[in-house]
Amino acid sequence: MALPVCPAPAPEAALSPGSDPQRFQQLFQRLRDHYGPQHWWPGDSPFEIMVGAVLTQNTAWTNVEKAIARLVAAECLSPEAIVALPPHELAELIRPAGYFNVKARRLQSLCRFLLEAGGTAALAHRATGPLRQALLMVHGIGPETADDILLYALERPIFVVDAYTRRLGGRLGLLDGTTNYEAIRALFEQALGLNCVLFNELHALIVHHAKNVCRKRPRCGECCLANACPGRTAP
Repeated sequence: MALPVCPAPAPEAALSPGSDPQRFQQLFQRLRDHYGPQHWWPGDSPFEIMVGAVLTQNTAWTNVEKAIARLVAAECLSPEAIVALPPHELAELIRPAGYFNVKARRLQSLCRFLLEAGGTAALAHRATGPLRQALLMVHGIGPETADDILLYALERPIFVVDAYTRRLGGRLGLLDGTTNYEAIRALFEQALGLNCVLFNELHALIVHHAKNVCRKRPRCGECCLANACPGRTAP
């Protein structure tokens, strides 16, 4: 599926608050023009992506890679193997990801859900809305993790909202501090249309930009959005 071509942004146009779809399209266009395609998320299979979505909670991706490598080395990167492991052994394998006891329980809960559902292939036949609700019923799976799984592992057009989205959207004036997760997700989806490839790229671009430029202490002098950002700091 080709990425849609969004209108070129006016050089000095502010990304004003509200749900004007053009503002969200301009955000995507500017980030993509500056950074190029991201081709996210890393993983060799839908199941590995699901595991990564659980393990990446509150940790850096480099730590997730180490934990997944340990599961692979132990020949335990499958729902059946993970469910069969004693919790303390699974926790030890995923120790590099941090919060390993909590994540072991969450990972086993997700794997039990997958086995009861008939595996990842069986999920392809389930409608997105009911499937999302089912994922949210799994122990330890919140909206962001559920949407990571839906977008990146199952290729459903669901926009993922994270702390980086809130930070960047707030500084640009697209969001305010009271907007909840579901409202933010709906805002992006309504503004951009239900496009899995676009959502994949935009979320990855936002993460990249917020990690490297729009940090907690922003580097506004390096920002490709600075001339359209009401939240920019003076040089």
